[in-house]
Amino acid sequence: MSTPSNAISESVQAQSVAPAVFPATRAFYWSVRRELWENRSIYIAPLAVAAVALFAFSMSAIAGIWEKALRLDVTHASDVVTQPYDMAAGLLMLTGIIVSVFYCLDALHSERRDRSILFWKSLPVSDVTTVLAKVSIPLVVLPLLLYAIIVAMQGIMLLLSSFILWGTGQSVAELWAKLSFFRMSMLTIYHIFTAHALWPLPIYCWLLLVSGWARRATFLWAVLPLVAIGGVELIVFRTWHFAGLVGSRLIGAAPAFDSPDNMFPSGPMTHIAAGTFLGSAGLWGGLVVSAVFLVAAVRLRRYQAPI
Repeated sequence: MSTPSNAISESVQAQSVAPAVFPATRAFYWSVRRELWENRSIYIAPLAVAAVALFAFSMSAIAGIWEKALRLDVTHASDVVTQPYDMAAGLLMLTGIIVSVFYCLDALHSERRDRSILFWKSLPVSDVTTVLAKVSIPLVVLPLLLYAIIVAMQGIMLLLSSFILWGTGQSVAELWAKLSFFRMSMLTIYHIFTAHALWPLPIYCWLLLVSGWARRATFLWAVLPLVAIGGVELIVFRTWHFAGLVGSRLIGAAPAFDSPDNMFPSGPMTHIAAGTFLGSAGLWGGLVVSAVFLVAAVRLRRYQAPI
């Protein structure tokens, strides 16, 4: 028969070994941190491309290639001044697309390939949390990272341009007035999240689904069904609608601005068409398809074994 003191000590010991409650938000946070630790290309690739773009702009500015665009007078249009900034930002966004595609193709496949899925499944983190953390990389984390890098890169480019104008005795204030750096930054973050996060989300979720299903050659298994559907459409109907749809989703041809012909508008006459974007059937249809792919990816991760 145990004494009261022994009963109390056993109760305290049981409480000390009882597993602590792990909040879902904390599990999600550390799951995202895990993705950044294991996939350093998420931030290394954009930083490397930004460094190359800055080096190229510096060399061209010093060599005088952009000197004509920087000689501001009443005859110069604002789009001529913003051209190098748009080109640099577009290069970063293209890098973001490439990083997102290859990350999603490897997100669920790599942990099955190296059998680390056995360890991660032993932790108190659900499959839903893991898959949502992975899809948050191309949907939230990478767009925010790209925006920060683009703004910093364009700020350095603007300072360099200002020094060049100041050194040649031209008007620095005119450059800042024509460039409208704040407006360009706002258009950039809007463009990134509409055209390069929400709009191509079905493509990224499809790649994530294939990553959780395929045993090898994930890129091949992801592309073959799309090529097959496009081939059948071409043979039967002599059209390219499906290929055009997939391509427009991937490159970010979203109805986000009032000027659909300009893929990255930053001119003073550009207006945001948020109502058109939020009310488009393509956006909501893509979100529904993305949700279906994510549910399938969660179920696959729950039952798939290591490769």
